[in-house]
Amino acid sequence: MSSREPRFKNVFVLGTGRCGTVSFIRACQHIDNYSAGHETRCGMVGEQRMAYPKNHIEADNRLAWFLGRLDRQFGDAALYVHLQRDLEETAKSFANRYSRGVMHGYRTSILWNMPRCTEPMHVCKDYVETVTSNIEHFLRDKPYQMKIQLEDAKAGLENFWEAIGATGDLMAARRDLVVRHNATSKPFSVQRLAEVAVGIRNRFVR
Repeated sequence: MSSREPRFKNVFVLGTGRCGTVSFIRACQHIDNYSAGHETRCGMVGEQRMAYPKNHIEADNRLAWFLGRLDRQFGDAALYVHLQRDLEETAKSFANRYSRGVMHGYRTSILWNMPRCTEPMHVCKDYVETVTSNIEHFLRDKPYQMKIQLEDAKAGLENFWEAIGATGDLMAARRDLVVRHNATSKPFSVQRLAEVAVGIRNRFVR
């Protein structure tokens, strides 16, 4: 299939993290008339943080904390995709990474002076709900937006493909979409979560 002019100069895939953004971008890398990347500018500061190229699809869960700047830079011209996953499953995935990454930052710096007895799953759900509400508020007046549920990602990808005027290998994109990328190595269990919580609390014992 020949390439055609993209319908949007920029597409942003927003989400909490642990919601399938890596798999979604791997699928998008089979598109010929857009580039696609995951967290490509997450280490940049100043103007460079928002210096995304044209005809590009970007997924970065940290953009939920840069929505004001995203609006100022791209406003109503970009397409925004809200990629979501079941709340409970997303929180479980974060609970398995409770001691590192964005979850560590959220519970130690954004939630200040949190009681030590707070259950990790409560914190993880709070994070997911906070980020989701930030994104929903940002999208309330955006003319170009889509919501894709991870549990129905195949249909979502096909609708997205059509919406942006994508050309490329849709069959290969479908195959990559169902591959689990960046999966948590150890599955969630009540016992594991309890072990993580005890280990974290013990660090505060003198």
